[in-house]
Amino acid sequence: PQIVLSVYGPDFFGHDVVRGYGAVHVPFVPGRHKRTIAMFVPESTSRLQQFTSWFTGRRPEFTDPKVVAQGEGREVTRVRSQGFVTISFNVM
Repeated sequence: PQIVLSVYGPDFFGHDVVRGYGAVHVPFVPGRHKRTIAMFVPESTSRLQQFTSWFTGRRPEFTDPKVVAQGEGREVTRVRSQGFVTISFNVM
């Protein structure tokens, strides 16, 4: 099993945009666990697309969270590192 995160927040114009995606496997061992997840965001491939997405407030984002969890097909997707999220959870 995995936990998939999609983090959203307001941009300069107040539009709700994606701030990062990340995924982590849930351990099978019982107990308290702490995991740090590297977050990333998809990027436009050209300067024109970057300007258009900035101007309209519509930035690239994944429509299916399975893309983040599986990683299949992501090798051709341009992404940028966007920091880290630390989570802690209990496994019973």
